[in-house]
Amino acid sequence: MTTSTPPTLSVSGLSIPGILDDVSFDIGPGERVGLIGESGSGKSLTALSVTRLLPENLDARGTIRLAGEELPRSDAAMQKLRGTRVAMVFQEPMTALDPLMKASDQILEALHVHGVHGAEASRRARSLWEDVGLREDRWHAYPHQLSGGQRQRVLIAMALAHDPDLLICDEPTTALDVTVQKHIVDLILTLVERKGTGLLFITHDLGLVQRTCEKVVVMQRGRIVETGPTETVLRDPQHEYTRSLVAHSQPRISPPRSTEDAPVVLRAEGLRKVHPRPARRGGPVTALDGVDLELRRGARLGIVGESGSGKSSLLRLLAGLDTPTEGRVESEGQRIHMVFQDPMSSLDPRMRVESIVGEPLRGQRLSRAERRERVREVLHAVGIGDDALRRFPHEFSGGQRQRISIARALALQPDILLADEPVSALDVTVRSTIIELLEKLCEDFDLSLVFVSHDLTVTRYLCEEMLIMRQGRVIERGPSEELMRHPSSDYARELIAAVPTLRG
Repeated sequence: MTTSTPPTLSVSGLSIPGILDDVSFDIGPGERVGLIGESGSGKSLTALSVTRLLPENLDARGTIRLAGEELPRSDAAMQKLRGTRVAMVFQEPMTALDPLMKASDQILEALHVHGVHGAEASRRARSLWEDVGLREDRWHAYPHQLSGGQRQRVLIAMALAHDPDLLICDEPTTALDVTVQKHIVDLILTLVERKGTGLLFITHDLGLVQRTCEKVVVMQRGRIVETGPTETVLRDPQHEYTRSLVAHSQPRISPPRSTEDAPVVLRAEGLRKVHPRPARRGGPVTALDGVDLELRRGARLGIVGESGSGKSSLLRLLAGLDTPTEGRVESEGQRIHMVFQDPMSSLDPRMRVESIVGEPLRGQRLSRAERRERVREVLHAVGIGDDALRRFPHEFSGGQRQRISIARALALQPDILLADEPVSALDVTVRSTIIELLEKLCEDFDLSLVFVSHDLTVTRYLCEEMLIMRQGRVIERGPSEELMRHPSSDYARELIAAVPTLRG
């Protein structure tokens, strides 16, 4: 008589009043399961319930079993399991790592906590460091001295230190470039396959979950609305919400109108930017090295590349927020305004929305009534109603805050809008809505747009022309569709190949 192997993880009837409702799913040994849905759908709370890391004010009911045994509810008992049999990689490594400890010491600590000491701990830490692809010369680095991808690799090494039965990854690549994201995901897949680890991969990127997972669980408002093999669910979704997620994975953008004969409104020639730095820290850093560009009236220009390629430095020079070391920017009297990547840090948390959007108008000769009417007008243009006027930024979702940022940029009726990674941290449906909004505003207000992003898919749909940057230089430029289909440089081909596009 044979006995079947129990699932690595079995969640049954998991509920938190008002938040989660009867969540049930299984993960078999070595199985890769994706958990998808918008912010607020309950994905992260499901993961925290599995690891028993919920806030004390939340009471989770239901059954959670690991390899057939129910997980203990006492924190003391769970501490013995966390890191040994259940491990988690969090979304933001800078908040998950101790900034005062060397990265290697944090891997050693993960080993020490569960009884591995001395020479054996050192040997295993070195082996983990090598397994996740970290260079030997970074062994003594602190978290702030590592890139985002390197910090995420440290977290993965810590999570896999004791060969857990279950690895939970909560949006582990959200803020990473596509090439770094691909390397991190490939690393996770290689390690879990090698060790036979069950994987729960939480993301809002459907292309990424298709590349990563065998099975997908779709959550909406705390409930599971659809589950099944990834290819089946994403190619032929049965639930209306899943169909909406798939539909929004590619924004509905009209082809940009031709601007070949339109006048040039922004020109940059020979831009070079060198940041001084002491010799003990490696000497000066060249952020831009001979960049040229032209933007015509009504055109939408996309600038893409990895972190450190010079995209944001270029945008700051175009906006007049920084001065080039060499070269010049000509805008011929055009009004230029900027939308920043993170609206929560660019909006004053102590100001109400009416004051935030109206602040650029303070130098204008407008009466209070005229200023208020202009604020209402631009808020309505981005889909925000009058009830928002007296509210604070923290009372809105991420997508709503980005709309408010765009409204503020529109208040002075700009000719040119500069957008720096405006959708990088947004859910797929919110991202699609913001992109479609930018397209509509460009048409309605006759705006010229410079759109900086590391998301080639979004840039392809929104912008008729694209520049690909690397190490402060423009590697390739041309019509977006042509460039995506027929890249001429090895770097562009690598960048495009790394994009997790939803197939079928």
